[in-house]
Amino acid sequence: MPFLHFENVDYSYPSGEGDYIRALIGVDLEVERGEFVALVGCNGSGKSTFARLSDGLLLPDGGKVTVDGMSTADKGSLYDIRRKIGVVFQNPDNQNVTTIVEDDVAFGPENLGLPPAEIRERVDWALNAVGMSEYAGSNPARLSGGQKQRVAIAGVLALKPELMILDEATGMLDPEGRREVLDVVTRLNRETGMAVIMITHFMEEAAAADRIVILRHGKTVADGGRELFMTPEVFTDAGLDLPVTVRIAGKLAAAGVDIGTPLSADEFAAAVAALKRGGKP
Repeated sequence: MPFLHFENVDYSYPSGEGDYIRALIGVDLEVERGEFVALVGCNGSGKSTFARLSDGLLLPDGGKVTVDGMSTADKGSLYDIRRKIGVVFQNPDNQNVTTIVEDDVAFGPENLGLPPAEIRERVDWALNAVGMSEYAGSNPARLSGGQKQRVAIAGVLALKPELMILDEATGMLDPEGRREVLDVVTRLNRETGMAVIMITHFMEEAAAADRIVILRHGKTVADGGRELFMTPEVFTDAGLDLPVTVRIAGKLAAAGVDIGTPLSADEFAAAVAALKRGGKP
């Protein structure tokens, strides 16, 4: 049984003019425990709607969403569902609820009614996991964007979810902040086995995932691994840019220099170095 299962899911928003805008159309998607999935698509493709349907913030107009076998339409299951799924949103300032970092991280566990000793243990673990232990007593308002988002991730981690969804969580960060968040999430996925769905329009982030799902106009148009980058039209047809390394490699290939499809700066550098040595990338 998949951990998260979308079965022929439809969802529409009222347009305000007596009509409806279809956000998701017949979406079928399964996410297993421990997977790292990148969900990508241009604005209006349905990515954020997917995130809100996943933990029951929204309910589908048609089809069914289940989490660990529990339907999000079952009100009696929502408490358990939201303990299993944590969502990190785009603006970290909207997720800060206190003026001290460790109190912010403790907010979720306190609302679960956990014993103080367990809350302390979870807060310390979560802050250490995202590399923010030294800022435990700091005011979140004085942190950088990347640091604030790491605190937001720690707040979700303290709930010990089985799946973390990052809904454009790096969208307001500079490149360094994006790298900080991606490094933390990738490491947590590998070290703890926590499943991750990274909703993003940054293809460099998508390239770090094990699996990539592309949404276009509310429908899934591609679902696969890194091999998807070998067919760049599936991205460009969905209005998405390719990673800069892939674009450069494409121009080199057109000029008769084939270095494959490097998805990161490190892979690109290794491919070029191999080429200079006379070997194959």
